[in-house]
Amino acid sequence: MIVTYKYRIKDATTGKHLVRHAWACNQVWNFCCQIQRQSEDKWRSGLTARWPTAFDLTKLCAGGPQELGILSDTISAICHQFVVARNARRGCPKFRSSSGSRRSLGWVPFYVRTVKIKADSIKYRNGEFRFWQSRPIDGIPKSGSFIQDARGRWYVCLQCEVADDLHAGNGRVGIDLGLKTLATLSDGSKIEAIRHYQKYATALAVAQRAGNKRRARAIHAKIANARRHHLHERTTELVRNNQFIAVGNVSPSKLAKTRMAKSILDASWAMLKAQLCYKARRHNAVFIEVDECFTSQTCSCCGTIPDSSPKGMGALGIRSWECSNCGAEHDRDRNAAINILRIGLERQAPGEGIPAKHRKDVKQTLRGKIIATPITKSF
Repeated sequence: MIVTYKYRIKDATTGKHLVRHAWACNQVWNFCCQIQRQSEDKWRSGLTARWPTAFDLTKLCAGGPQELGILSDTISAICHQFVVARNARRGCPKFRSSSGSRRSLGWVPFYVRTVKIKADSIKYRNGEFRFWQSRPIDGIPKSGSFIQDARGRWYVCLQCEVADDLHAGNGRVGIDLGLKTLATLSDGSKIEAIRHYQKYATALAVAQRAGNKRRARAIHAKIANARRHHLHERTTELVRNNQFIAVGNVSPSKLAKTRMAKSILDASWAMLKAQLCYKARRHNAVFIEVDECFTSQTCSCCGTIPDSSPKGMGALGIRSWECSNCGAEHDRDRNAAINILRIGLERQAPGEGIPAKHRKDVKQTLRGKIIATPITKSF
């Protein structure tokens, strides 16, 4: 699989060179946008039968490396990325602005074959850019890019091919996502929600009222870094301890349109699921999203929806309840996590996406040796 390693550039004196290269890359991107719009007009008029490919755009950019001062492989990478973005949105992407309040952040792609990577530096054209090597580069570098953040700091990203040979535990876990508690696991443990945005909301408000944009950007970056660090720690722990992970298919994008938008975005469920997905793949574990409808209302012991279970938006404040059919007492979130795990195990095909050393256990699970017994006693 491909893993991206990101290192910060020591841009005290070299940042201006990367800004110049990023301006040249924007010109190539905008030229591709112009060609695409002309092609769309001809396509609507019936004068052409197709849109330009990445190869066509690269040929039209002949002579650009000498005039713009960037590598020819950089132009080729820009054209390829432009075609990917165009096909994804089924139309011409936006132009990239190099100045003004709505300027695009710097971006300089390249292929590894055209650069020289040393221990803590990378040579692009005639310039050498040093970076802080916070961790060793694992795997075989394939491609990369220089990127700029909102504070003007530059980073080098290297896409490396690594082996999927990391070890995963033998556990199986279901995860119910929430706001007061970020995640509740089927074994009863919980991942607390730190609420990073609320933690720095007062300092951010002071900076915004004072018109201090530099300070506001720094606070936003600190919030994002703290949130990402917290999620990396928790997801790595989950993947190392479990070889089967089931998560409910709650949609953050839909809930972000409600009055809970700020809390939903601060919880960052999408980032949590994305990290679990690629880390599970690297650890030879199974990650699956299941339909979580009625998982909070269904009793995990008898498998029915009793009259005593919390139902509707008005019952969100009920965090524990007792089943009127079998008398079992449930914590609302843990009960949902147990049902999510049960659904995930039932819908997982025998041996699908599971390492050979774990397939026998999963097949036995699907035959009913675990699911047939009460879930509260099994997990």
